[in-house]
This record gives sequence, structure tokens and C-alpha cells, in this order.
Amino acid sequence: MTKDTPIESFMTVLPHTVGADQTIAYAQQLMQELRVRHLPVLRGKALEGIVSERDLALAAGFDGVDATKAKVEEAMMPVPYAVSRKTPLGRVVREMADRKIGSALVLSGQEVAGIFTVADAMSLFARALEEADEAQE
Repeated sequence: MTKDTPIESFMTVLPHTVGADQTIAYAQQLMQELRVRHLPVLRGKALEGIVSERDLALAAGFDGVDATKAKVEEAMMPVPYAVSRKTPLGRVVREMADRKIGSALVLSGQEVAGIFTVADAMSLFARALEEADEAQE
């Protein structure tokens, strides 16, 4: 692994998605069942945005919001950070850190091919530390 390794080598392939017209409650339940914190939001096959567990909790907590009726599109970030499959890992990680964002969507053309999250980055970091320890032994 180097900073120039394509992000597609580390992304979660074909992540679970949610429809823009699904309810916030449905998206929260889906995230809980799948044990994920980010879902790409689609309208048909077109990428509309991304929603995080935090976005949903915040939206559901507003006075007068019924999470069983409010739609995901009301809570999502409409312009997610998205990269191509060949974007270098180093660039993606640096951009996520600079922007303080939790995920990058990986696109193949206009379709979602994968997702790379802070959890993925932490797994890579842990592996790098383990390999460094092994090299010193």
C-alpha cells in the first residue's frame, strides 16, 4: 500500500444504499441492521447525496419532525465527496481529513461503485502499524 494506490483497492464494494423517498425511520433501521454509519442516497439509479447516522438523528430530533413520515432527502447531504475508482488513496484520505468528513463515495461513471469511510481508514492505519511492528522484530 502506498499513497498512490487507487482507492478502489480499499473501498467497500457496492455499498448498501437508500432511496431519497424512503423515510428517516427506515434509513435509521437499515443502518442499525447493517451496522453502517453512511448510506449513499439514490433516486432510481442516480446518486442524489449521502446520509449519515448523525444526519438522520439530527433531522429526527427537530420539533415537529415525524421520522416515520419525513424523507431521507430532507436529511441528506446533497453534494457528497465523490471520487473515481483510480483516485489515489493519499488524496482521498487527505481530503477527508481536511474537510472533516466521514466518507468518500467511489464512482464508476455516474454509478456508486463503493464507499471509503473513516472506519476503513482506521483499519488501514492499524494494519500499517502492525506491519511496522513486525518489520522491527
